[in-house]
Formats: sequence, structure tokens, C-alpha cells
Amino acid sequence: MAADGPVKQILFHESGVISVSPRSVHMNKRTAVCKWHTSHVQMVDLQCATFTSNPDHILVAGYQPIMLLIDVISGNVIKEVPAYRPYKMMKRSKFICAATEDAAVDFLDPSTFMTTGHWKAPYNSLLNMDARNEFLVVCGSTSRIMGAAVAASFASVYDLKQIKALAPIPFHAGAAFVCLHPQLQTTSFVASSTGQIHVVDLMNPNIINLKQANVDRMVQMELASSGENLAILDQDLSLHLWGSPTKVRFSKQTQETEFPDEQMPNPPHIDWKDSPLSAVGMPYYSDKLLSAWDSRLIFDVGAPPSVADHSIFPYMQPAELGQGGPWPRRAFRYQVENTRHMLLESSLAAPKFLSEKAKETPRSRSKTGSRISEATEALADAALNEKGEEDPVLKYGNVEIKYSKFGVDDFDFRYYNKTIYSGLETHITNSYLNALLQLYRFTPLVRNLALHHTATSCDWENCLLCELGFVVDMLEKANGANCQATNLLRTFGSSREASNLNLLEQNTPSISTNLSFTVQAANRFLLNQISQDFKRITGSTDSLDLLLNTAATEVIRCMVCHNETSHPRKTYVNELVYPNQDPKGTGNQRAFKFSSLLKASIEKQSAARGWCERCHRYQPQTFIRRNFQHIPQALMINASAPNPKTRHIWASRKFLPKEIGILILGDSMHIVDGFELEAKRRQKSQDFVIYELVGYVAEVKIADHDRPHLISVINTDISKPSMQPVNSNRTTSESWHLFNDFLVASISEEEALSFPESTSSFKTPNILTYQIRSAHGAIDDTWRASLDTTLLYSPWSVNQIPPQSSCKILDPATDSLSPGFPIALDTEFVELEPPVFEMSSSNALRTDGNAAGGEAEMVRPSKSALARVSVLRGNPAPDNQDLLPEPGIPFGVPFIDDYITTPHGHIHDYKTQFSGIWPGDLDPARSTHNLVPLKVAYKKLWLLLNLGCVFVGHGLAADFRKINLQVPKAQVRDTVTLYAKEGEGRLLSLRFLAWVVFSEWIQEEGVIEGHDSVEDAMMALRLWKRWEGWEEKGADLRREMVEGIWRDGERVRFRPPRRPGRGAGSEATGVGSGRNTPDPGLAGTRGGLRAAAPGFGGSPLR
Repeated sequence: MAADGPVKQILFHESGVISVSPRSVHMNKRTAVCKWHTSHVQMVDLQCATFTSNPDHILVAGYQPIMLLIDVISGNVIKEVPAYRPYKMMKRSKFICAATEDAAVDFLDPSTFMTTGHWKAPYNSLLNMDARNEFLVVCGSTSRIMGAAVAASFASVYDLKQIKALAPIPFHAGAAFVCLHPQLQTTSFVASSTGQIHVVDLMNPNIINLKQANVDRMVQMELASSGENLAILDQDLSLHLWGSPTKVRFSKQTQETEFPDEQMPNPPHIDWKDSPLSAVGMPYYSDKLLSAWDSRLIFDVGAPPSVADHSIFPYMQPAELGQGGPWPRRAFRYQVENTRHMLLESSLAAPKFLSEKAKETPRSRSKTGSRISEATEALADAALNEKGEEDPVLKYGNVEIKYSKFGVDDFDFRYYNKTIYSGLETHITNSYLNALLQLYRFTPLVRNLALHHTATSCDWENCLLCELGFVVDMLEKANGANCQATNLLRTFGSSREASNLNLLEQNTPSISTNLSFTVQAANRFLLNQISQDFKRITGSTDSLDLLLNTAATEVIRCMVCHNETSHPRKTYVNELVYPNQDPKGTGNQRAFKFSSLLKASIEKQSAARGWCERCHRYQPQTFIRRNFQHIPQALMINASAPNPKTRHIWASRKFLPKEIGILILGDSMHIVDGFELEAKRRQKSQDFVIYELVGYVAEVKIADHDRPHLISVINTDISKPSMQPVNSNRTTSESWHLFNDFLVASISEEEALSFPESTSSFKTPNILTYQIRSAHGAIDDTWRASLDTTLLYSPWSVNQIPPQSSCKILDPATDSLSPGFPIALDTEFVELEPPVFEMSSSNALRTDGNAAGGEAEMVRPSKSALARVSVLRGNPAPDNQDLLPEPGIPFGVPFIDDYITTPHGHIHDYKTQFSGIWPGDLDPARSTHNLVPLKVAYKKLWLLLNLGCVFVGHGLAADFRKINLQVPKAQVRDTVTLYAKEGEGRLLSLRFLAWVVFSEWIQEEGVIEGHDSVEDAMMALRLWKRWEGWEEKGADLRREMVEGIWRDGERVRFRPPRRPGRGAGSEATGVGSGRNTPDPGLAGTRGGLRAAAPGFGGSPLR
């Protein structure tokens, strides 16, 4: 360190190390680079320094009349303060304690530097001093016979809170060094120069702990900020480190050590006679260049404007100046967004869009596949710990959906998930529940409860238990494909109680939102709501209570008259209560066990004021839970750690057990884990009920990268059906999976059950789920055989208007929906919110490497709502060649034709030209169609899906995605795929196929009525039947027919010509209807597919 004379004191700041010498103050970065060096005319004989109330300011003083206030950032002297005395040493706690050579101590205000008190310690001269929290400890020397100064046989203590001296600490070896413990507020270290150390409680100085350092003479003693390590310097300049080998930690939150840059080698000697001038390198500088500005000396002027909230755009109304809309409540009105704070990019780059990959050559595709494979391997290897060079952002960081001009369908979700387990998308409001929904889905008892309820006759629109069953079934059928919990989150968002509890993202200011407490409150709300939904159908919650309810008796005891009253108490969620932090810190000396914390939490005892019937007044009361009736088979635990000290408990090795044992014995409960549980097993104790960890929901924070978000870590092996006996050791290395929204990856058991503590990244568990081990793999699918199909065989209408006369509801006597029964489906949608685009003004690169500057980028896709569903019978087929409905044959007759009401959504665009939906069609007060809630329409399709029906349609993938339905490929017959040509990226439209195969015109341009879902479903059904007819004649014929269709399409550019006799303005004359029904006189006039083929008797190939 550069200094003018000996270094008197060293201070540590987050940006560097500060050294004080008699005539200057110097600051170096931790890489040994000089940050600043300050000299001043008033710096005559500096001795000490300390930080003030501003952490970026230091106060320096010494044997001089002036104290100086220095800015740590710039190194400038910003204030001169008169000194009351010449100071030798300064320490800061509640006050700045400034001591003189003769052991007089002034107490200075850390903001104004005015003296607030004075104390003269009983010494001739000062040796050492330390101040922390509310105590000041001083040691000094006294004169004895012959005038020699020796260390006093005691250390003085001063109470800064009560402003008085306390009893001194006796120390017969002579107190030369004192140090207060940074964590234990009343613990002090007192040491002599010969190495004798006393650990003393200031409140009881007679109780000491004696240690002896193996040194001849002690020169200096320092205690680490963590309080777990003690450093001693001896006269030989050897450093002795004291502490526990298993707890070598010098600070609470460690940072990566900065090392100085490697020194540049000296330039080689150059012989100017024979060497060319080009051999001369760049010049070397011994002084710092003026252009080498430190980043902390550069300040922003102004700030970028805030990005407008896109959610308010659809509701903007013209105002006197511009437009106005509702306040989105993302933050309080007095809070301003820091637009300079830009989050760092994730290390896991977004994949290319599917449309971009389709354009690549086979060679480039192989390279892309290699890149994706490399990214997948990186995902598998990344872990959230402090070992090696692994990047936690890969798996644990926020994942974000990117949108192309084709919307979310163009995003490659498989890039993030190569497992058989499906993730959930994030572009939906309240999607923070994704992690919790995954935990429910992989808990077999909760999963069975939801599906069995969904299979009942429940048709209540806001039933969250039904929606949970729909989500669970969708995730299981998806088999690794991405899903979205749109309907459940919409139902959750419409709950008034959830809104009152501030559980909705649209109602909670984002700045004040605490994810940990919000998801725990959501867990309590969902389980209570599930109980109410279950009772609505069964009439009681007895069977549900066996699964989820902790039933006990709560005893209320008056602390004055000791009167006791009791009442039953049940809860679906147990809150994990952490031990109170001891002010002395003695609680940190022992390790906590999870089983002991859980037992204390379930048997929790709390105190509050309440009404006492005997005293007839409000008195302090104690609430004790005892007399447990039963413990649930699925134990839900809210376990958020409220502060860093409790998070440190989770960082202990193997704190979270895979299994626990619970025994109820009389009024008490016994919980064991680890070695105790193994001992009970060896004793073959049958009394303990064994629970195994299903998984947990955790909050992840990664510094400088992302906002906090939620993940779930789950043992998926528990939810696999198994007929084998339960084996506690059968968990495989691939059983644990990380669910980070739509990113799913397999992780090791060690990574799953460890919670490393770090300043850069950490995960904090919020919700734990334990399930009784006998329910391992208890997947109950008997609900499939007991589906209540009443909804399919009875009319349902909100506005009491029956379906159209052409719609014939299923008859139980004649219509049997057996597995494989074909049905034709078509849907219509309306737009609730338009897509939102942002214009890019930068030269940033897109994923394909092209410049994105000046281009429109979609930041949010449009929001659609289901408006109409039409389902037609597909069997038996008529005998006529054109596959048109015949009298008496139910082929093509619709049995569902429902319009869906949207009570909670503002409709931005009805898309009438394409949907056929007009304003008022979805309003129960104005509509002339039969209206049903979304829940009823969805459940009808869900019943058809689980009955094994085969869905026939055109472009079903897009319909299923918007409906939020996952249909296995074996139950889908999509004419888009059937009539596709191998190697071609184009997909044929239904309008073109109707013309080229059946010589019919549908969905004609210029027709105001728009599409009709019944007619479109009928056309898709006929196209499928025609394709099956070709397939029965042989694959060669089918291939020839498809190629002929493509040849005709290329001739007309895949757009059917205008119907003969329907020219411009023909709509006004009433020529043609624009519907599926062909004009008899026009059929067969086209010269397209006319060639005869074997098996068709020379008739046109349609």
C-alpha cells in the first residue's frame, strides 16, 4: 500500500481496502490497483479512522486539531470537523467512540460528529478498545513500582444504551487485547500478550471460558465478522487461525476472492540495427492513463423512459390530452421504476424459432441439432451450488417465451425439456402457481382426489378442484409436451377471496410482492377451496380430511386464572416454526434437526390476548395444540425461511430428510428422522408411520441475473404406478426432477436435497410435501370407468335457449360413445386482447443472426377465448359417394353446438369474418343462441377425450392449444396432416381441399357471415372419410391422389378460383351463399382431378 509513513489503521469497504498513514489516506482495489490517494494540508499526524452513518464516508483523526470527512467513492475531503481531543483510536457502534492516549473516550454522533458524552477509563494509557452494538470494552496499562507500565489486570465495560459503566472483567494475566463477538451480543474476548484468552459473558463476568494460544508473544488479535474464526499474530509474524475445522467461514455471505492481474512481462530487447520497425510493440506506461476512468467515477445523467404496461392498451379511452386507462397497480403511485437497472442476459440463450429451423438446410440443421444437444448436456450438468464452474442460470434462472410473427406456436419448447414430464408455460397471469401445481400433480393422493372429483357430475363454473383435475390429466397425457394451466389460472384469478388475500398478480404491486409468502398463502387458499369444492359434491369432507387434515384439540389457557377451554381444530397446512433467535446467539451453537422443528411446529404453542369466561375480561392466553386425532396421509408444510439466520439452518448438511417417522402417543407426538428412524427400523417398530418426501416448492434468487421466481423439485418416482412392495432405497438417480416452468431437467438427489448458502445464488424452500410411504405409486385410475357422462346426454343453457334444430343431443338409448368412435370437431374464437409489438431501435442480433434494429418484435401474443364449439357424429358413414348426410343416418349430425359466454373478459375483436360470431352472440341478455359457461363446454370435450373418441378436424393442433386440451396422437385425425406432402412445408387450407376434392366452395372471400363451425367440421369429416377410402384401396392409390391434389394446387397457387357466376358485386345479387352447400348446376364443371382410377368405376376422383 502506498503510504506516507507507517500504516496506522486498515478499513475494508465493498469497493476496496483503505489504509491510513500519518499524512495521507490511500485506497486500493482488492486486485491491488490504486483507486485513489489523498493528501491534505490538515493531515499532520493521523492515527485512526472509522465509518460514519453513511457507509461511503469515513472520519479520520489523530494527534491533530482537525478531523477530516472523506468520500470513499471519490477520495475527496468533503468536510473538516474540529476535534475535541487528540484521538488515538476510534470504533463505531451506536456512537463513534473516540479514545485518547490517556484512555479518555468521547462519544460522537455518527452523523453530526458532535460529542454526546464522555467517559474516563481507569487507566494511565490505552492499549486496545472495541465497540459493538450496545457495549464498549477498553483495556489499558497502569503504572506499578519503579514506574514501569504494565497491562491492567482487568478490562473495563461501558453500556452505551444506559450510558453508564458496568462491572469490570477481571483478568489477572493482564488485558492487552479485547474483541467483542460480532454475532453474540454480550460475549467478549480478552487476551494477554502471553497468549492467554478468556471468553467472557459481559452480563456475568465471573463465568469464563479459558483458552491458551501457543505463542511466545501476541502482537495482534482479530475476530472474523462471522464470529467463527479467530486470527492471532505473534512476534515472529506467524498467523494462527482458531476455529472449528467444519465451520471455516470468515463472513456471513462470502464473495469470490479477487486476485490482482498477472504482471506483464518485460518487453524483449530489440536490436535496432537488424530488427524492422514493425517489431516495436505498443508503448508501456508506468502511470495510470487519464482515460482509464474507474466505473464508480462515471455517473448516469437522466434515465431511459419506463416501458408502458401493455395490459392497459385495450382499455385506453380518448381523453382531453392523449388517452387514459385504468391504473394497472403494478407499483404504488409514489414508487418510480429504476430503468437504469438492466438484468443480465441468461447464460442459456433462447433457441431458434421452429419456422427458422424449417428453412435450414440439412447441414445447418445438423449443426443446430448439435447446438441443442450441447445446451441439453449443459442443462443436465448445471447445479445450484458453489463447486466448480457450474452456472446456476442454466437450469435455475428465469425462462422466457420468445414470440415470432407466428406467435407462441413457433417457440421451441422441446429445447428446454427432453424428459417425459411436461412443464407449464409462463405467459399467463398468475403463472407463479406453476411450481405448486406440479407439486400437487406428483402427489398421488392429491392427484387421485382431483381426478375422481373431476369425473363426477360437478358442473360448477368456479370449481378449482375440477380445474386441478383437468390440469393433472392434461400433464399426464402430454408426455413431455408443454402445457398451460390457462383455465385454472383464469378461475383462480376470478376468485374474490383470492383478490382480497392479495394473491393475484394483477392486483398486487410487483415491488412489494414477496413470492415466498404469496405462494404459501396461495397454498392455504387452494387447499381450503378444494375442501369446499369437494364438500359441494359429497356433502362432507371426511374422506378428504383423512388425506390432508391435521385434526387436533386446541386448549386455551388463561394466564391469570388458569382456566382452560378446548375446541377441535383442523388445518390442511402446517406452518414450520423456526426457533427464536437468542440475543446472545447461544442458539447458533447447536444444529437443529428437521424432525424437532416439525414436531414443535405441529404442537405449536402461541400466546395472545383473548376473552376469558371466568375472568370476564380480556386476558393474556396461551394456545396449545394437543390430543391429535390423526395426522394426514399427505402432509403439507409451509416452510419459508423468514431471514438469513433461518436460511442458514437449511444450509446445514442433510437437514431435509427423505423420510420421517411419526407416532401419536396420547397427548403428544413423536417425530424421528435420520439415524433415529433407521434405529426404529432395525427394531422393527410398527408404531411409527413412515412418510417420504414428494418434493418442495422453492424460491430462487440469482444475483444480477433475474428477479426472484419459483421452482419445484420433485421425486417423480413416487407417482409412478407400481405393484412392487414399498422399498425405501429404490429411489434412482433419475427420480429427482427440477420443474422451472416449462424447463424440466433431471437432477441428482444430492442437488435436490441441498440448499447451499451464497450471495450469488440460493434457493429457499417454501412448501414441502410428505406422503405416507404406503401410498408410494398409488395411482388410482378407476375414475375412467366411472365417468359421469350426464352432461353429454342432457341440454345445458345459461339463457334457457335450446340449441339449433339441426343439433341432436346424444340419446343414451341409441348413441353409444365407445373407444374409437369418430367425432368431428371445429371451434371458433374471439380475441380478448390484441398482440403487443415493440419497435426495436438497437442493432441487437436475433437468434438467426440478423439485425433486429427497426423491426417489430412481439412481446405478448393475442389473448383468445373460446366462443363456439361444434361436435358432429362421425359414424356410420352414408353410402353416397359425396359423403353427404342422408335421412335416417346420424353421420354428420351435430350433438354439441354451444356458444360460450365470457362474463369476465372484455372482447376486443369478434373476428366475425372468420368466426361467424357477432356482437351480442355471447351476451346472455341479448344472444339468440344457447350459451354455456366455459367449464361446461370444456368438460364435454374432456369427457369425449377420456371416453376414447377419435377427434376429426382440420388444424386441430391450434384448436387444442387454445381450448387447453391435450389429446393423444392415437385419438387425432387431422386433415392438415393427412393431406400433407412429405418434404413440403406448406399446409393445405380447408377451403382449398373442399374445392379440389369435392368441387365445393366454402369460406369464400367477401362473405360477411364468415365461417361456420358445423359446416367446417362436416367438411373435415368428409375429407377424412374420403382419405380412408383411398387408404383402403392401397397406399399407392392414396399417394397418387394426394400428389394429384398438390399438382392442382400448384396450378392455381393453392387458392380455389371464384365460383362461376359469382363475380365482383355478386353478394348484392344474392348469387351463392358462401356456405358448404354446392350449387347443383355448378358441381363437376371443373376440369381438375378427372382421371379415372382403379376401383372408382371411371367416376371423378374426389
